[in-house]
Amino acid sequence: MTKTEIENTDLKLKLVSDFQKFEKSLNGKANSILNKIKIDAFDCFNRLGFPVKKLEEWKYTNINPVLKHDFKQSTQLAKHTLTKDFVGKYFLKDAVNLVFINGFFDESLSDKITDNDSCYSGSLAEATTKFGDFVEQHFSKYADFKSNSMTALNTAFSKDGAFIYLKKNSVNNIPVHILYISDAVNNVMLSQPRNLIVLEEGSSIKISEDYFTVGSNYNFTNAVTEIYCAQNSNLEHYKIQNDGDNSFHIGTTQVHQERDSKFSDTTVSWGGSIIRNNLNSVFNGTNTECHFYGLYLLDGKQHVDNHTLADHKMPNCFSNELYKGIIDGSATGVFNGKIMVHPDAQKTNAYQSNNNILLSDDATIYSKPQLEIFADDVKCSHGATSGQLSKEEMFYLRSRGISENDARILLLNAFASDVIDSVKIDALRIKLYHTLQLKLKS
Repeated sequence: MTKTEIENTDLKLKLVSDFQKFEKSLNGKANSILNKIKIDAFDCFNRLGFPVKKLEEWKYTNINPVLKHDFKQSTQLAKHTLTKDFVGKYFLKDAVNLVFINGFFDESLSDKITDNDSCYSGSLAEATTKFGDFVEQHFSKYADFKSNSMTALNTAFSKDGAFIYLKKNSVNNIPVHILYISDAVNNVMLSQPRNLIVLEEGSSIKISEDYFTVGSNYNFTNAVTEIYCAQNSNLEHYKIQNDGDNSFHIGTTQVHQERDSKFSDTTVSWGGSIIRNNLNSVFNGTNTECHFYGLYLLDGKQHVDNHTLADHKMPNCFSNELYKGIIDGSATGVFNGKIMVHPDAQKTNAYQSNNNILLSDDATIYSKPQLEIFADDVKCSHGATSGQLSKEEMFYLRSRGISENDARILLLNAFASDVIDSVKIDALRIKLYHTLQLKLKS
């Protein structure tokens, strides 16, 4: 057994020990619905173990560098030195800002919880008490832990996260901004936030998940977001990752869509060491619609792996997907997008595109668009491109007095704009463009 394998085994043993302590603390409550789910989930993780490269879904992503650290698991909101003034710099204007430190809700740093006749947005831990039966109806019903070890691990240790619930025909025009801060000042921390978002029939909202790091210690976030979109509901979802150089992130967003529902997601990754994003949507009703947009801007030795699935189970549904990457240094990007069309999913329209610009000879992209079609009356397409900046376009701009660096920034801005323009929260879109400018100039 190699040194790395020994270290990885030790981390798993540590998690086993942590969960045994959790089971002992149940005091006769092991048969509650949520605790039974957690026990089953950890059994699955214990059986599956951490994902390895010999698995087809993890072929291009090695997480051994993540597992070699002696992570302290975040189990409660620890003391910290973050202030409202500091955190406020990351708030979105005209939004409800919910702040989580290492996966746990901090009411002192957040805006007030929204709790009225049409909407609730706040802590999942609190909602488990306030909406116990309702949470049990939806928790772990969409994100499958039986075949996904990291989802199983999150499910087993889930304590807190965001809970957002819109009642029938409610339209929330105020976006919800979920701010996840990894406090890596004093500890090597593992946090496992769990988000549950439920939209009842005819409801509508915009939600943004924002991840960043304070401190330079190693930290690991293993996040799961479950989303239920009932009939004729509309959710615009955004996920922004701008973590530190010693940050690792594995996140799964699992969406369940009913008839006439609309879902869109924009995932932007430009901070962190090793990042894996899983985004899956199941079309469980006719005339459903989803849009996936993604942008990754990588440098140094960063590694970002985006896996997506548009799972067409019903007829007359539409999916559209556009992911773009800008890769410099010795960084690596991975895109694996799958469109699954089941036999009953006639009249499906599904499109997928992955485009990449490589700015150095050492930059790498692994792109694997997939179609699996078991119906005969469909319109589906997929494609991938990779290359360098156009010499002709650079020459055109340079011939008009624009410096080489400015010309490069202009072209990369234009390349990324299709994705950033998909963001419908004005304050967030402006913030993303500002961050893009800073990163391109550096």
